[in-house]
Amino acid sequence: MTTARTIVTRPEPDAGLWAQQLAQAGIPAEALALIDIAPLSGVAHAQAIDHAWRALGDYAACMFVSGHAVNHFFKQKRPVAQSGQAQAAIDNVADGDSLAIPPHLRFMAPGPGTVAALRAVGVPAAQIDAPAADARQFDSESLWQTIGARDWQDRKVLIVRGQSAGAEGASSGRDWISRQWQGAGARVDFVGVYQRRAPALTDAQIARARQASADGSVWLFSSSEAVGHLLQLAGLQGVDWHRARAIATHPRIVQAVRAAGWGVVVASRPALQDIRQTLGSIELNHP
Repeated sequence: MTTARTIVTRPEPDAGLWAQQLAQAGIPAEALALIDIAPLSGVAHAQAIDHAWRALGDYAACMFVSGHAVNHFFKQKRPVAQSGQAQAAIDNVADGDSLAIPPHLRFMAPGPGTVAALRAVGVPAAQIDAPAADARQFDSESLWQTIGARDWQDRKVLIVRGQSAGAEGASSGRDWISRQWQGAGARVDFVGVYQRRAPALTDAQIARARQASADGSVWLFSSSEAVGHLLQLAGLQGVDWHRARAIATHPRIVQAVRAAGWGVVVASRPALQDIRQTLGSIELNHP
């Protein structure tokens, strides 16, 4: 059993849930969310989401970049009627009515968390595509291995995503898969449904982060953006991280954490058993 304390940096409520699951597995853990998720505000964003819902039947596939993307998108149009119980066609639904899930529409998810979110809002499992449960990574590249061989010529694809505060666009993984679809002849549209921004940590949380830079804690990073937020927070700028240890759930995140100065960074799949094994490896090889 590992004795290292794990700092979970995912957005809430995921950070708290992961910390709880790790603790239940015998791993001391605490949540320190380094990305704040908020809905996009403004008339233009609301109109874009409404248009995406009304045009949903025109798409062959709809990719959600995360569970947050699912939740914020579906909040706009609830309740959802399953295709076999549809009361009206998607493009004829008035606001407030039940919405049919087009039976031809494929829902794309980069990992099991997004799959779970889709199932929770009523999307049939038979309409969801995702990387295999034993995939080496849960990301856009693994999703493309599952769906890339299909005929995408002249098909329309919608990518539902978040955006960073003060910036437009998506992550490199989302840009990558959009290029694959375009290269296969598809037309790709985007709709932003939430904003990622730096958290407002308390003084106690800032002090805890400084302590965790050198007390043997293991930082668990599932986003390069979380690393950037940590380094930019007031009270943490200039901290020496060379004694810090981290687990990163993707090779791109590994690179970002190493570049930020962490002395020990180990890659792991974002699954509880893998993280537990990686923690044991860190304690054995990097005490």
